[in-house]
Amino acid sequence: MLGMIDEFRDEFSQRGMELFAPTVRQTMSEEELIELLPNYDGWIIGDDPASSRVLEAGAAGNLRALVKWGIGTDNVDFDAAQRLGLPISNTPGVFGKEVADLAMNYVSGLARQSFRIDREIRQDNGWPKPAGISLAGKTASLVGFGDIGRNTAKRLLAADMNVQVYDPSYAPFEGLNVQPLSWPEGLDKADFIIFTAPLNANTRHMFNPDLLPVVKLGVRIVNVGRGPLIDETALIEGLADGTIHSVACDVFENEPLPFDSPLRAYPDNIFGSHNGSNTADAVSRVSHRAIELIDGFLNQ
Repeated sequence: MLGMIDEFRDEFSQRGMELFAPTVRQTMSEEELIELLPNYDGWIIGDDPASSRVLEAGAAGNLRALVKWGIGTDNVDFDAAQRLGLPISNTPGVFGKEVADLAMNYVSGLARQSFRIDREIRQDNGWPKPAGISLAGKTASLVGFGDIGRNTAKRLLAADMNVQVYDPSYAPFEGLNVQPLSWPEGLDKADFIIFTAPLNANTRHMFNPDLLPVVKLGVRIVNVGRGPLIDETALIEGLADGTIHSVACDVFENEPLPFDSPLRAYPDNIFGSHNGSNTADAVSRVSHRAIELIDGFLNQ
C-alpha cells in the first residue's frame, strides 16, 4: 500500500481522514511505533510488530481502531487489541490467486532451473543448459489448504501433478482432486514441498532437521507462507548434504535475508522479498477495503 500510497490519498480525504504514510523499507520498530501511534486515531498495519506494548502505548493516546492490511496476522496481538477495546479486522481471502501464481512460478523455476540460467547468462555471459525435470506426474506436498493453498492446488493440478494436502481444517473443494494426509505422512513421495500455511504455534518450524531423513532425496521446497514455518537450519543442512535439491522462498525467518546466509551459496535457489501478494491490482483492491474498514470503525 505504501508503494502506491498516492493512489489512495483522495479516498482518505473524501472520507474526512488525514493520512500519514511513513517511509519504511519493511517495518517500523516497536520503539518507533510506541512514539508515533499515540498521535493517531487509526492504524492500517503492515508487517510491523503490533505487540501488546505497542497497542497499549497507542491506546493510552488517541488510537481507537486497527486494520491489518492483508491476511497474515501473526505480527498482531489480537488478544491485546480486544483487551484494550480496540476494534480490529484483517482483510481475509484477498491474495489467493496472486500468491498462488508466485508459488507456481517458483515450482516451475526450480524444476527447470530457469532463474539460474538467467543469472549465468546475465552475469557471466554463459549459455548453460541444465537438464530440468518435468512437472507432469510429479508429486507435490501442499501445506495449507486455505485460499492460497486451494489456488495453488488448482495450478499444480493444471500441470498434471499429483497433490497431497496437509491442513487440520481440510475440507473437500469441488474440482480439486487432491489427497488429504496428516503431516508428515507421504513426504517420502514428494518431489516438491510447498508451504502456504499461516504461522501459529502449531506450524512454527513444522519443517525442521528431524524431517531430513524422511523426505525424498532431491526434494525441492517452496515457501510462500511465513518464514518461520521452516527452520532454516534444516534447509542449510539438507542443501549441504544433497537431500534437498533447491529451495524457493519469498519469506524467511529473518528479513531481509542476511548477507551472510548460507542459503545464498546454492545457485539453483530462488529468493523473493516477501512480495508474493504485490500486484498493482491486488494492492489497490485490498487497500480500498482497508480504508473502508478503518473508516467504518472510526465512525461507528
